[in-house]
Amino acid sequence: MEKLIELAKKFKVDLIIIGCVIIALFVGFVTFKGYRQTADKQIEATSNIIFKVYMRGVTFSGEDIPIKKGEKTFISIRNVPYSDLDIVDVKADRRKLVLQTPSTKKVVIVVEDPAQPDLYDVVVTLSDKAKITKDGAVVGGNKIKLGLPITLEGANYRFTGSVSDLQIIDSVDNEVLKEDMNTTDDVQ
Repeated sequence: MEKLIELAKKFKVDLIIIGCVIIALFVGFVTFKGYRQTADKQIEATSNIIFKVYMRGVTFSGEDIPIKKGEKTFISIRNVPYSDLDIVDVKADRRKLVLQTPSTKKVVIVVEDPAQPDLYDVVVTLSDKAKITKDGAVVGGNKIKLGLPITLEGANYRFTGSVSDLQIIDSVDNEVLKEDMNTTDDVQ
């Protein structure tokens, strides 16, 4: 009786191994025939992209913002190091307050917050090459979508923000790119 139970256990393990091999062969055959798409077949094109990283509440007390237009910054996507990217544009604006005027009309004014003079909202525009898929642009194995957490790091800074805009562009000369990027000067 014990020999029969041992033989059944051994036979059961053998059946599981044989089943896994058959399933792997089937998946390989379906992929080879083109019925199943692999990741490299989903890439439709490679294109240049520009995306904006919005960093809210960045604190710095120096003279100038450490992130400079025309330089490179190292980015990490979801805390995974990626690469150095070109900084196309930087816009920094001090934190604002909305105050109601003392008049009877409901009019408000926007002023800089005197209680927090070193607090800024910063938008940094970066450029890179991306693989374009049906789901969007893919950079460093990550889909670049609005809200994606990005960390920018330079020689003397490390700021965290999220993607707030994405544009897929083809080959565009710098003048057109500059005109396009200067359409949203107000960071509020």
